[in-house]
Amino acid sequence: MTQEMLEKLLNELAGRMEKAYGSGLKAILLYGSAAAGDWHEGYSDVNVLAVLDKVGAGELEKAEEIFHWWRGQGNPSPLLMSEQEVRTSTDCFPIEFHDMAERRRVVYGEDVVAGLEIDDRYYRAQVEHELRAKLLRLRQKAGGVLKDGRLLLRLMLDSVSTFVVLGRHALRLKQGSAPWRKHEVVRALREAFGISGEALERLLRLREGEAKARPAEAQALFAKYLEEIGQLAEAVDRMEEGAETR
Repeated sequence: MTQEMLEKLLNELAGRMEKAYGSGLKAILLYGSAAAGDWHEGYSDVNVLAVLDKVGAGELEKAEEIFHWWRGQGNPSPLLMSEQEVRTSTDCFPIEFHDMAERRRVVYGEDVVAGLEIDDRYYRAQVEHELRAKLLRLRQKAGGVLKDGRLLLRLMLDSVSTFVVLGRHALRLKQGSAPWRKHEVVRALREAFGISGEALERLLRLREGEAKARPAEAQALFAKYLEEIGQLAEAVDRMEEGAETR
């Protein structure tokens, strides 16, 4: 998908949602890799936050057809929140709100994230939880495809972006800031935590078409991949609560 096609898709989403909600639609924000210029077709999601004056059963009913169409374009459903929820739930979703605060683009309406104070009380815990939960899920999925190198490679390629994003948040916790470009994140993880990053770097290059791998290599690469993710989770676990950000 070209940038022009992405813009057309976002404009159509905004048009459909404005027609459905009228003045009840307050904002549509694009955030994450697509807003940061680090988006890769086939692997990266187009992440959207849609903000309404309220979100109830009636609003969800109006969203059904729109979300079905949007998922048909290969994207996850937009996050649907009320204005009140945006203001009061930053402590529950610090990862997502930090992503929005740092890299976002207003597609429609107000910039509801501008000036938002993000509550970091549970930030470290959320990063560790996401790392460990996704690592468990990765193991579950891998258990059924370990002997199929092609499927195992696809599993790693589909998941590497998520783990690099969580690595970026681990860096934010440790040093207060972190790069956005995925290759830069891996290099920074090596310096900050002593993680080799060889598997993460290779998977990123494979995903981008800059390298090739034989299915026979998949198991060895997977073993290294698991090791690096585990090291990252342990590094976040060792961080002291209350001293995450500076």
